[in-house]
Amino acid sequence: MAKFLIRGGKKLEGEIRLSGAKNAATKMMVASLLTDEECILENFPDIGDTEITAELCRNVGSEVNISGQKLSIKTEKIKNSRVLQLSRKNRIPILALGPLLARVGEAEVPILGGDKIGPRPVDLHIKALETLGAEIKVNSESYVATAKNGLHGAEIKFYFPSVGATENAILAAVMAKGKTVLKNAALEPELMDLVKMLQKMGALIELGANRDFYIEGVPKLHSVSHRVLPDRNEAVSFACLTMATGGKILVREAIQDHLITFLNVVRRIGGEYEVTSEGITFWRPNSLKPLDVETAVHPGFMTDWQQPLAVVLTQAHGISKIHETIYEDRFGYTKDLNLLGAKIKIFEDHPKNSPRKFDGNGSYQFAEIDGPAVLRGNKMQVRDLRSGMVNIIAALVAEGESEIDGVEEIDRGYENIDERLKELGAEIRRADSF
Repeated sequence: MAKFLIRGGKKLEGEIRLSGAKNAATKMMVASLLTDEECILENFPDIGDTEITAELCRNVGSEVNISGQKLSIKTEKIKNSRVLQLSRKNRIPILALGPLLARVGEAEVPILGGDKIGPRPVDLHIKALETLGAEIKVNSESYVATAKNGLHGAEIKFYFPSVGATENAILAAVMAKGKTVLKNAALEPELMDLVKMLQKMGALIELGANRDFYIEGVPKLHSVSHRVLPDRNEAVSFACLTMATGGKILVREAIQDHLITFLNVVRRIGGEYEVTSEGITFWRPNSLKPLDVETAVHPGFMTDWQQPLAVVLTQAHGISKIHETIYEDRFGYTKDLNLLGAKIKIFEDHPKNSPRKFDGNGSYQFAEIDGPAVLRGNKMQVRDLRSGMVNIIAALVAEGESEIDGVEEIDRGYENIDERLKELGAEIRRADSF
């Protein structure tokens, strides 16, 4: 176990380069299982989540080599279609069902895990694969899938545009016999980058209107060299860090198209930004203003963005409100912020009777943030990946020293975050926990 020791209260300035997107790179590693030829990924993030995905692929039979920001992966033969255990839980294994069914007609992978942010139902995944011809059994430890007659094209309509379920359906459909139509599918940039990679491998995937995909199955996919898009979640984290501390930071390789909704929020709360060929520079010219924001599927305000934004809003003059509509239990981090001196209340029902997303289950969907608040250093325990970044940002804003335990969870998604932040002037040190 490791921890971060952070002394805050400084304006951070300089520039920081984005890593490749975690939410794209891991799915691309799984996509490589669809071919027996070598796949190369550039701008590859060497983080905890790609490490566990590499473990999954090696168990299946892949040769995986990582050198700097380059990954080489080749699965000439599926040597083991039943992966029963990994060194830790992760949401990725269920996405391997489609490629394994396409290659050998059977698969077994461990039950998913990942961030502790409430239920992540897999009914959409299971239904999509079953519609394509798979038979799936779910036991206490794993998903077991077979496709005795192979996968076949079908029409699948999602009641919610789930990113994972859309990715699963695409990975299964690209080599299924016939045509597949996906309706009300997800369109996140990371998913579209996966589609681009699959197209380069020989897949036939067309994007229609109204969140629809049209896929024609092909008998074989081939090798590919692909550059992973920059991580937009990192971009938002660093932008929020800039505005919360009052500094000025160039986020290299940040892409405006992926951040349009967030950039509007930056201006509304009194922040500023400039888009250049190098990336996007963020700063805070004056005091911050309060804001009401509601999370939504892309291209709306992403659920992964509300946590770092909450730290910024603790420094705004007035009362801000956040309505979480994607996950049922994503305000756990507010306890840590209140421990540091923030004034945040969470509610099951909004004071103004905004419509609830999750009915009757006692989930806290609304947060009210009263600012500005003076934050002071304290001890914190990382709850999950995104709230771990909240801990870091809050500690860098706070007066005095903070101690953050369990930073391995942060390492899942942020590569060498402590060393990168030091280059901006942050006083952050990694140490062992006892």
